Amino acid sequence: MPERLTIQINDHDNVAVAVHDLPAGTKLEGGLVTRDPIPQAHKIALRDIPAGGEIVRYGVVLGYAKADIPAGSWINEHMLDLPESPALTDMPWGTRIKAAEELPAPTRTTWLGYRNKVGPAGTRNLLGIVTTVQCAAGVLKVAVERIKKELLPKYPHVDGVVAVTHPYGCGVAINAPLAYLSIRAVSNLIRHPNFGGEIMVVGLGCEKLTYDRVLPPEDITPENVLTLQDYAGHDAMMQAILDMADRKLQRLDRRRREELPLSELLIGMQCGGSDAFSGITANPSAGYAADMLVRGGATVLFSEVTEVRDGVHMLAARCVSAGVRDKLAAEMKWYDDYLAAGGVDRDANPTPGNKKGGLANIVEKAMGSIAKSGTSPIVEVFSPAEKPAKHGLIFAATPASDIVCGPSQLASGIGLQVFMTGRGTPYGLDVAPVIKVCSRTEMKEHWFDLIDISAGQVATGEKTIADVGQEIFDMILDVASGIRQPYSDQYGFHNDLCIFNPAPIT
Repeated sequence: MPERLTIQINDHDNVAVAVHDLPAGTKLEGGLVTRDPIPQAHKIALRDIPAGGEIVRYGVVLGYAKADIPAGSWINEHMLDLPESPALTDMPWGTRIKAAEELPAPTRTTWLGYRNKVGPAGTRNLLGIVTTVQCAAGVLKVAVERIKKELLPKYPHVDGVVAVTHPYGCGVAINAPLAYLSIRAVSNLIRHPNFGGEIMVVGLGCEKLTYDRVLPPEDITPENVLTLQDYAGHDAMMQAILDMADRKLQRLDRRRREELPLSELLIGMQCGGSDAFSGITANPSAGYAADMLVRGGATVLFSEVTEVRDGVHMLAARCVSAGVRDKLAAEMKWYDDYLAAGGVDRDANPTPGNKKGGLANIVEKAMGSIAKSGTSPIVEVFSPAEKPAKHGLIFAATPASDIVCGPSQLASGIGLQVFMTGRGTPYGLDVAPVIKVCSRTEMKEHWFDLIDISAGQVATGEKTIADVGQEIFDMILDVASGIRQPYSDQYGFHNDLCIFNPAPIT
C-alpha cells in the first residue's frame, strides 16, 4: 500500500492536511502537485480558491480566502478571514440523537473504586487539605511534606496527601455577582470524591472567603477547620495541622477498593496544545472511548466554551431536550459577552503552538475539539464547577485554558481526566490522574516517556479510531482502578490549581 500523504476529512472539503512535511513538487493522491513546501498537519488547497472564496475542512467553512489561492498551495493562518459566529437562537435540537445500541459497546462494565456515601466513587484514596486563601498556601505545602514523611508511612491504604491551594480567597470582591463561581469551585473541591468524605480546611483568619461560604454550619467544627492565626508560632501551627491530618488518615486507611459499575465513574475530557491532527486522531479516539463509557452507564464531561462555540449547532443537535439546548445557548452567550467585555473575541484562543501545528483559527480548532465528545446524546449542560445531576455525556461550560478547565472539572467531581495534545504538555493534576493522548507518532517518539497513548497511527492508516479508542478505554479503567499509573503521576508532574474568577480583584 502506498504511503498516505494527505488526509481529507469530508468529501466537500477543498483542503487536505499533510501527514508529514511535504517538499514543493510532491505529487499527491489524485495527481495534484504541491506548489510550496507544506509543513506537517498544515493545509493544502485541493483546487483553486478565489479571493473571498470559502476554505472548507470538516465540511465546515473555516474562513474566506484573503487572496487567490492556487491548487497545491500551502494555506496558513494569515490567509483566512474569520467567519461570523453561528447564531445561538432557534437552534434545532435532538436531530442527531443516537440510541444506546448505536454506541460502541464497552468491553468491561465494572472497575475498582472507592465507594462514597453520595456522588461518584473515588479513583484514589487521598487526604485532601484545602485552603480558603492563598496566604495559607506556603504553610500548608510545608506541612504536607511533613505529613508525607512522618505520618503517611503508618497508613499504607492511603494513596497520598494533596494540598489544594489556589489564588483565590482575599483581595477579591467576595460579594460581586460572579463571585459565586469561584466560591462554588472551592466548596466542591473540599468534597472531591477522591477525598473520601474527609473535610480538612485550613484558613488564615482574616480572609474574605470565610468558612461559612464554603461549608454548611454543621461541618464548621474543630474537627474539620483550622485557622493559622489561632496558633502561637510555627511549631504550634504545624503540630495542629499534623494532629488533624493524623485523625483523618486513620479513617481513610480503613477504605478499600471494591468492584463497582461504570455508573459510579465520572471522568473529564480535555485537550491542550492541539494541532490539526487532534481532530483526526486523538480527539475522535477519545470520543470513541467516551461513547463506550456512556453506553456502559458512566458519566463523561467535556468542556472548553471557546473551543466548541463554532460548532454549537452540532452540539444542539445532540441535546436531549429544548431545556438542555437553551442552557447550552445561555452558556455560549455568557461567554460571548465575557470576551467582548475584555475587548477580544473567540479567535483570541488559538496559541502560537496551535498555529504552528496547522490550526488556522478558532473555527478549525473547534471542529477538532468537539470530536473528543464522541457521538452520545448530551443529557446536561452546566456552568463551571457545578456537579452533575445526571449520568451520560455532559457539557461542562468551562474556560478553555488547561490550567482553569482542569480545576473546574475537578470541582465537578471527575475522578480522572483524559487529556489530548498535539504539541505536547507535561500537564497533570494531583487530585485526580491524567492520561495523556497525543495526536502524532512523532510526538510519542519525542516524548516517549511522557505521553501515555499515541493516536498517531490513525493518521498513517496503521490503526483505526476504534483501535485507539479501545486502548484509551482500557487505560481509563486500569488507571481508575489503581492498576496502572499515567506518566504525570509517576513523575509527580502536577499543575497549580487556578480557580476561575471573573469577579473583580480589589
